[in-house]
Amino acid sequence: MTHAVRIHRTGGPEVLIYEQLPLDPPGRGEVRIRQTAIGLNFIDTYHRSGLYPLPSLPAVLGREGAGVVEAVGPGVDGVSVGDRVGYPLAAGAYAVERNLAADLLVRLPDGISDRLAAGMLLKGLTAQYLVRRSYRVHAGDTVLIHAAAGGVGMIACQWAKRLGATVIGTVGSAEKAALARSHGCDHPILYRGEDFVGRVREITKGAGVPVVYDSVGRDTFLRSLDCLAPLGTLVSFGQSSGSVEPFDIGILAAKGSLFLTRPTLATFIARRDDLRAAAEELFDLVLERAVRIEVRQTYPLAEAARAHHDLESRNTAGSTLLLP
Repeated sequence: MTHAVRIHRTGGPEVLIYEQLPLDPPGRGEVRIRQTAIGLNFIDTYHRSGLYPLPSLPAVLGREGAGVVEAVGPGVDGVSVGDRVGYPLAAGAYAVERNLAADLLVRLPDGISDRLAAGMLLKGLTAQYLVRRSYRVHAGDTVLIHAAAGGVGMIACQWAKRLGATVIGTVGSAEKAALARSHGCDHPILYRGEDFVGRVREITKGAGVPVVYDSVGRDTFLRSLDCLAPLGTLVSFGQSSGSVEPFDIGILAAKGSLFLTRPTLATFIARRDDLRAAAEELFDLVLERAVRIEVRQTYPLAEAARAHHDLESRNTAGSTLLLP
C-alpha cells in the first residue's frame, strides 16, 4: 500500500484527495522508489482542471520527483536498490511510493540532493530545450523570458546569461523583479504597470529580440509577436493564463516573417540518450554554480490542494516541492 493524491473528477484544488492506494510489485522494466521530494509544476494544474485531459479518472497527479530505489523488477539494467534517482516526466508523482519504468529515471550525482533534483529536473530540462534546442541562444543575443521569476524562468534566465545573452524578463511584482535580477535577468519588466512591448523596443533601441520564451499563453501571445525582430522566433511552451486562441498565420508574415513553435519536453527527451545528455548538462551547470536552483516553497503532500491554490494565485516563486 501507499498514500497518494488523486483526482476523481476535474475542477479546482478542492478535487485533490489524499488517500491510501494499493501498490503492486514492480513489473518488467520497472522499479519501485520511495519518494523523498515531489516537484510541483503548472502542468499539474492543467491536468487537475481538465485543460490537458488525462487518459482516465481517477488519476494520481504529478510528473516529477526524486527518491531512493527500493525494489527492481525483471529486465532492469543500470539501476540498483539503494540508488538515488530522479525523473522529470512520469505521470503519477504525487505518491509516497510508486512504480515507474526504469528508462524514465536518471541517477543523481553527488552534490545534487533529492530535494534539489525534484525542484529542477522538469523545469531545468525545459530550460535546456528552450535555450539550447528550440532557439539556440548565442552570445550577444537579447532574449525575452516571460514569468522570469518562476521555476522555469529563473533557470532559463541564468542559462541564457551563461551563454552570453542579455536577458529581459517580465515579472508581477517588485519582489519578483529583484529575484529575477539576482538570477541573471538584466532588465526585469513589471508587466502590471509597464507596457512590456514598449520596454522591449526601448531596451533594444527599436530592433526587437530574436526570441521570446512564453509560458503565459493567451494574455501575452500576440504582444510577444510584437517584441520580435524580423525572422524572430516565438517559443510558446505554456499557457498559465489560458489557451491561445486560433489566429490567422498571415500575422507571422505581416510582423516580419516570424517563426512560431509550440514544443513540449516529452518530445525532446523521448529518446533515452537525449534524456541523459540533457540531464548531465543541467547537473554540470548546477554543480559549477553557473545555475542556482531556488526551492522557495515546500508543502506536505497531503496539502497539495493548498500548494495548487498558491501556485495558481501567483503566490509562489522559483521551485515548489511536495514532501511525502
